[in-house]
Amino acid sequence: MIAVLAAIVLAADQFTKHLAIDGLPPEEPVKILGDVLVFYLIRNSGAAFSLGSEVTWVFSIALAAVAVVIVFLATTRVRSRVWAILLGLLLGGVLGNLTDRLLREPGFGVGHVVDFISTPWMMPAIYNVADIFIVTMMIGVALLVFTGRHLDGTREPKRADDDVDADVTEH
Repeated sequence: MIAVLAAIVLAADQFTKHLAIDGLPPEEPVKILGDVLVFYLIRNSGAAFSLGSEVTWVFSIALAAVAVVIVFLATTRVRSRVWAILLGLLLGGVLGNLTDRLLREPGFGVGHVVDFISTPWMMPAIYNVADIFIVTMMIGVALLVFTGRHLDGTREPKRADDDVDADVTEH
């Protein structure tokens, strides 16, 4: 399931980037829904908000490392359906941007990521489908960790001191 979800997200990301490159003028806003949704095609050499554009190769290594960790967890530890879904979608997003870093200009490992979605009312960023999956799935991962859901599907047991506090208040 993880591989299928990752492949779907990767395909959707690369297909939408292909459409953006073929159909949008570079660095000119195209209003889709007024100021709510604007397409604005750029090639991002850095990370979020173009930070680190002089060390693009570091992002390639980081994305590859994240992909390896997800594959390792998926094959050795994940037994929970919700974790499998989140990690599959996250892996697809990571692979989408890693594909750009490896295969797009100016060259292998330092390629620029194609960004084209802008929602100025929400944030001053331009992003892509892969970014949407990376951000939303990381929020999902944080929620699972916060609520005590383990990769194997078990949950964090109730803390013993909660029961002690209840006993003290009863006496």
